[in-house]
Amino acid sequence: MKMKNLEELFQDELFDMHYAEDALIKALEKMAEKATNPKLAQGFRDHKEETAGHKRRIEKVYELLGIKPRKEVCEAIKGLIKEAEDLIGHTEEGPVRDAAMITAAQKVEHYEIASYGSLVALANSLGHMEAASILSETLEEERATDRRLSELAEGGINQEAMQQAA
Repeated sequence: MKMKNLEELFQDELFDMHYAEDALIKALEKMAEKATNPKLAQGFRDHKEETAGHKRRIEKVYELLGIKPRKEVCEAIKGLIKEAEDLIGHTEEGPVRDAAMITAAQKVEHYEIASYGSLVALANSLGHMEAASILSETLEEERATDRRLSELAEGGINQEAMQQAA
């Protein structure tokens, strides 16, 4: 079905992110189990809980705007999760794997930041101010997660990975 207007685009993107958040809840649990750095593992567990909240916010937007949810597969997130699984499978347990998981997680965060930024802009253009506000909360949390991942990488995990390779 071809989209005919901005509202349909907004809803399609919302469906996409609903699928993405659901898929990420499962992926984050696996990543937490594979992480060897305790701070990274805890970060993945914390973000899993936060991600469940993101999914609930999307459902709140559905309710607010009277949108009937539709199953939409997010091919981008499927690809990013597959890439993360491949990275995990191709690295030895330890700091190098942790660094690889941070890399994969940041790719996901950047996708989510772009998606939520676009959703907020679309909601604002459509006059869905309350929805824009709700989605902005998630956008800010995704940005904060990206910063925390950078701090973990630059604060020791990458250095540990370099020492492992030496």
